[in-house]
Amino acid sequence: MTHRTTIDPTSPDPARWPTARLLSTVARRVEHAWDDHLAGWNLNHAGFQALVHLLVGPRTQRELARLHGVTEQTMSRVVARLERSGYVTRCGDPEDRRRRTVAVTAAGRDAASEAGRVQPAEDLATRGLDADQVGALRAALAALVRAVPADGETDRAPRAPED
Repeated sequence: MTHRTTIDPTSPDPARWPTARLLSTVARRVEHAWDDHLAGWNLNHAGFQALVHLLVGPRTQRELARLHGVTEQTMSRVVARLERSGYVTRCGDPEDRRRRTVAVTAAGRDAASEAGRVQPAEDLATRGLDADQVGALRAALAALVRAVPADGETDRAPRAPED
């Protein structure tokens, strides 16, 4: 793809930034706004995503960690926070006492439902865009999600061309 704009990572004009910088800047800003929204339920992005995964049924902490692309230790901290908020329970796995199964509580289901309403999330992520731009953004992001490997998949960055 050929760009007509000269890419300049030091430019104050975002239109001249590299695409990766644009994506990471917007992602960070949207995530901060989303975390501010979720704070009304004593949640953050990681906790909310864990609740969403638990809505389909109990999972082990190991499964949750794999789904999130984080270590089991990190997921243990996320689950501990959710447990303190009364959103999940942890219990031993009857088949393997070393494993802990995590299940969503009624309060967790309510919090996920209220905090995860679609419109606030859409408003945060598409602020300043018209309907056509939102459609184009959604199509481009969906294509990137399909094209860019998740953690644990083959995810080597493309090499720079050799001289």
